[in-house]
Amino acid sequence: MTCADGGAPRGSSSLEPRVTSCGFLIWQGLGFAMHVVQTTDLTKIYNNRYIALNALDLRVEKGTVFGLVGPNGAGKSTTFRILLGLQKPTAGQVQVLGEPMTAERADIRRRIGYLPTNPSFPKYMTPIQFLEFVGSVIGLTQDRAKVQLARLLQAVDLTNAAAQKIEGFSTGMMTRLGIAAALMNDPELLILDEPTSGLDPAGRKQTIELIRELTGRDRTIIIATHILSDVERVCSDVGIISQGRMIYSGPMADMRRLARQGTISVEIEGNTTAFEQQIHTLDEIGSVRYERVGAEFRLTFLGTHALTEYLMRVLQLIDRTGVELLHINTGADEIEEAFLRRLEEDRTRGFLRAAAWAATQEVGGVKEEIDAGIPGHPSI
Repeated sequence: MTCADGGAPRGSSSLEPRVTSCGFLIWQGLGFAMHVVQTTDLTKIYNNRYIALNALDLRVEKGTVFGLVGPNGAGKSTTFRILLGLQKPTAGQVQVLGEPMTAERADIRRRIGYLPTNPSFPKYMTPIQFLEFVGSVIGLTQDRAKVQLARLLQAVDLTNAAAQKIEGFSTGMMTRLGIAAALMNDPELLILDEPTSGLDPAGRKQTIELIRELTGRDRTIIIATHILSDVERVCSDVGIISQGRMIYSGPMADMRRLARQGTISVEIEGNTTAFEQQIHTLDEIGSVRYERVGAEFRLTFLGTHALTEYLMRVLQLIDRTGVELLHINTGADEIEEAFLRRLEEDRTRGFLRAAAWAATQEVGGVKEEIDAGIPGHPSI
């Protein structure tokens, strides 16, 4: 399947946007899509029973490190399988590296590197043997494969283990070998599915540092994870997926601003009662809330002033009540807070949509029985 694009040929010196017959915007002249990955209303339903993806719209720009964040079962791995052409979507459009992705597009897959969750490799092989095998599968010459695997084994810190059998490898070593295998074709797009899953803190740190080193050179990286601190440390952009829907997508900087909006935590000692009794003076009545845990106060401002203004007011209150400031923070656990806030907002909207739909089923003040396809209904 291809799109009838028309217009200026690839390599033209003009730089004008145009829309392909598949509905995707690309730039003439430079010959590449604005987005390395672009999906529209991507939907996947298994056996007409389970909705894994629900009209998912995903946009990943070239050269970014995109974090796809969501709880287990949110649809991250399903999204990756469709992006790789390993599964067919039930509905919607998907374009990867400027081309529609289908099962037949092996030419696109050769430009992608992929690390699955908890990778498993032939235990009887050594890293050198395995990467040689990968090189032969993707069509590298023997000499080219040797050069590539030597460079990659050094990059993932496996040179000293290059002659060891894989069966003795730790989870961290398996992950690093998997990243090396995904990079054998020097991909334009690198997809990593839960790359830090099952790793201890040291292994997670080493893997995150490795991913950092892979950025740049016009390479685009997509990382699926539920470990939010990893996203904050390495990603430039983030998308939050919940129940197969994209509920937030944007730069990491915007996510931080969302999290920091209106929240200040202070730890104080001294006359904390006096401080607590005057918290309501920090803003209009009903516009400030707080939670106290021991000597720590977590203040949430619902007003319209800038956070810097509220911070000044808190410091003035500390000075006025004579308490001693031990610690102040405007961004603790910021990404976790923003993530949970978005999930809660999405659940609330879901409840409202369900309530609105239920209200439409009421006729003359009497609620009609809804046929949900349950055995025993008259319509079955």
